Amino acid sequence: MDKLDQYRVFVQVADMGSFIRAAHALELPRATVSAAVQQLEASVGTRLLHRTTRAVHLTSDGAHLLERLRTLLAEAEDVEQLFQAQQRQVSGRLNVDVPSRIARRLIAPALPALLRRHPKLLLGLSSTDRSIDLVHEGVDCAVRVGSLQSSSLAVRPIGRIALINCASPAYLREHGTPRRVDELPERHLAVGYASSTTGRELPWEAVVAGKPLRTAVPSRVVVNNAESYIACCLAGLGLIQIPRFDVLPLLQAGELVEVMPESRPAAMEISFIYPHRRQRSRRLSAFVDWFDELVRPHLE
Repeated sequence: MDKLDQYRVFVQVADMGSFIRAAHALELPRATVSAAVQQLEASVGTRLLHRTTRAVHLTSDGAHLLERLRTLLAEAEDVEQLFQAQQRQVSGRLNVDVPSRIARRLIAPALPALLRRHPKLLLGLSSTDRSIDLVHEGVDCAVRVGSLQSSSLAVRPIGRIALINCASPAYLREHGTPRRVDELPERHLAVGYASSTTGRELPWEAVVAGKPLRTAVPSRVVVNNAESYIACCLAGLGLIQIPRFDVLPLLQAGELVEVMPESRPAAMEISFIYPHRRQRSRRLSAFVDWFDELVRPHLE
């Protein structure tokens, strides 16, 4: 293993805090990863990592070297891709994490075209609806919907996902079609949605005459995932608020109907997040550009 590969191994171990996780991410034997770090420590003449049975932590020298190596490896990758860029070669494994509904409704159906365009690309697609540690999970980038908490991750805004109000034809036959938000508390039902952080039922939201409005709409069932939310709406149990892309086939088939289009909820921000802006690889750039094009028709 040459010096540059030793640097890459060290950075991976430091980022993931584990020799085993780093070995898995790099697709190398654990012994090879351990030997590479030991050889690097011997060549620089100092200990770079504190090792325990449970975790790996940087020494002060290791932390100093890590920051220098991030810049060096980013520049090395730029050099390696200098001529590949002209040939549009994208290769290697890219691990991405996206909300499950976006994975199912948008990404999976369109993936064959991406993989035909880049036949040497291998995509690891995980789908979670929770906050994860990208570095420790070995994820190169994630797609997130909603406001983001402040962090050290790089953020690339994509746009704002359009949301709509909708109901099933059966619900509308029984309860009538709502025209205004102020009708909802007395005359209508919603399918309740429980917050993933607090467990509390979220209020009905709308933008009326340019102003945000929240109101409580009674519900007889409360769910905590999108699959159940849509299923309950289809069963006629109440109104829902949902990204339009998520129910577009149902709208087109007449199984759901948009209501109160002039009082939609505020659109939700959608963004890419990824660690270490200067180490953005060509395969990551290719995925980001592809997904940006894929999601654009569904933005506000």
